[in-house]
Amino acid sequence: MDQQAFIAGLTIVGYLLGAVPFGVVISKAMGLPDPRTVGSKNVGFTNVLRVSGKKPGILTLIGDMGKGWVMGYAATQLLQDEWAILVLALAPFLGHLFSPFLGFKGGKGVATALGSVLGVAPLIGLLLLLAWLGAVALWRYSSGGALTAFGLFPVIAALLRPSDAFVSFALVVTGLIVMKHKANIERLWNGTESKMGQGRPG
Repeated sequence: MDQQAFIAGLTIVGYLLGAVPFGVVISKAMGLPDPRTVGSKNVGFTNVLRVSGKKPGILTLIGDMGKGWVMGYAATQLLQDEWAILVLALAPFLGHLFSPFLGFKGGKGVATALGSVLGVAPLIGLLLLLAWLGAVALWRYSSGGALTAFGLFPVIAALLRPSDAFVSFALVVTGLIVMKHKANIERLWNGTESKMGQGRPG
């Protein structure tokens, strides 16, 4: 098979895998409310956790991180070119943000992006995960943790893997996550953002 066709096919598979809204699938399978209709109406881990509890929330987190990790890791095993690897790692993240199964809407991409980074650069992914957990533990804001971790991503990339491809990947991912968190940023600025453990949506 032609290499470009192979990469294109893998990218489509990655995008469609990323587009699977595990928050919706798991909630429906467990007879719980569709996360698109309750709370913040986001399909991701934080909203599912708030409105439906720990078990579906954790399963959503595993599913969303897992789809990113699978494609990121597979890319490192199947491809040689760094740009091609990172395009494939980006595919599930884009699928999660703009899912054709949800009218090209989706989640905010934090868990899927973390999974993708863990798949292609485990040390950097671990540092981002620790930054997210540390910020959440300190401030109790899930959105603040995500913005802290991915705000650091381009800096960490430039220090630990300063290739044009990887730094570009970090900038694209960070830019899209910031874009998806626009409303959260406004609430953080205004002091109205929900903290982890609170029942009201954020």
